[in-house]
Amino acid sequence: MTIRSLINWDRPFGVPVRRSGDFFPSFSALQEDMNNLLERFYKGSDVYLTNWDNVTASPAVNIAENDKSFRIEAELPGMPPEAVDVSVTDGYLTIKGERKEENEEKDVDYIRREYSASTFYRQIPLPDAANADKAEASFKNGILTVTFPKKAEAVQHARKLQIKKAA
Repeated sequence: MTIRSLINWDRPFGVPVRRSGDFFPSFSALQEDMNNLLERFYKGSDVYLTNWDNVTASPAVNIAENDKSFRIEAELPGMPPEAVDVSVTDGYLTIKGERKEENEEKDVDYIRREYSASTFYRQIPLPDAANADKAEASFKNGILTVTFPKKAEAVQHARKLQIKKAA
């Protein structure tokens, strides 16, 4: 389907014309294509289209590199450190966790209890230069920071070059 097939080129300018046989089937086909795409995307995954309440987005991350290390910061507001699982396997940093909340409100005539749980999962590929064996993780004010020092052969030192006069 091309964009030209969506536009009704036969109508005179300034006169709105609606042909049910030409214009709307294109949008119906587009909607059907989008539905099929979403079905294929969510098929076989842990995310179900009917249960969006328990699914949260993966945490936002900042990734930085300096001369000696890589640093990954993940925003996990309101999460206690013991509810977060951080692991390094096969060149990937995996951050996952579960947030459980229980609210109870008591009054003379009623007791109201609410339970909610949500999980998150984020997997980040690590560069070959990252030394996963010496990685360190810290957690402060809802920010998880994981630092990977660079491997010795990956650390490059600047070398000044002498400029020679061309003959």
